[in-house]
Amino acid sequence: MISRDFNSSNFVQQLKEDYRFIRGWIKNPAAVGAVKPTSEVTARHMAGLLPIETGLPVLELGPGTGVITKQILNRGLPSEKLVSVEYSPAFYNHLVEQFPGVNFVNGDAFNLAETLKHVEFDTYAGVIGAVPLLNVSMPRRISMIDQCLEMIMPNGPFIQISYGPKPPVEAVPGKFTVEKSGRIYRNFPPAGIWIYRRDVQ
Repeated sequence: MISRDFNSSNFVQQLKEDYRFIRGWIKNPAAVGAVKPTSEVTARHMAGLLPIETGLPVLELGPGTGVITKQILNRGLPSEKLVSVEYSPAFYNHLVEQFPGVNFVNGDAFNLAETLKHVEFDTYAGVIGAVPLLNVSMPRRISMIDQCLEMIMPNGPFIQISYGPKPPVEAVPGKFTVEKSGRIYRNFPPAGIWIYRRDVQ
């Protein structure tokens, strides 16, 4: 017997998202970094940390199938104020179809100066990242955080999901701080949410 709470259309949609995500992971596991899309609970938590009320645009890195993208827009951010960088052409094409009006860029999140050179915005309320930082070297991790914090308003957050027990990059005095926003166990695998901010002394 099927529960009254069971929504077949949502279930089918989730299966499609999982299948699309796993295909992307098989093609390039280092670029995807997980074997399942971010859960809706995790995405909602991350989007809730963004200071949408500032009126500034938001930068998203590594949207994948768009789970976090959807929650950012659900916060009330106009689609034209969301810039989202996706490395995978397959995911990028899917996202453009799913979220009309969002400024999707098919490019490298580790080289934002080049990737965003045609984007009109230069200051963001915050950055929300789902790129697999643990799959790259520490200098590249630090470089990405530095690049992002340079584009964020004063004290604005760079919100990063990671699957290790520690932050993907520890705080660097004089550069940036890091704090844990929580660990989401309703995510597979369980996810830690970390917030980086410029260390202003």
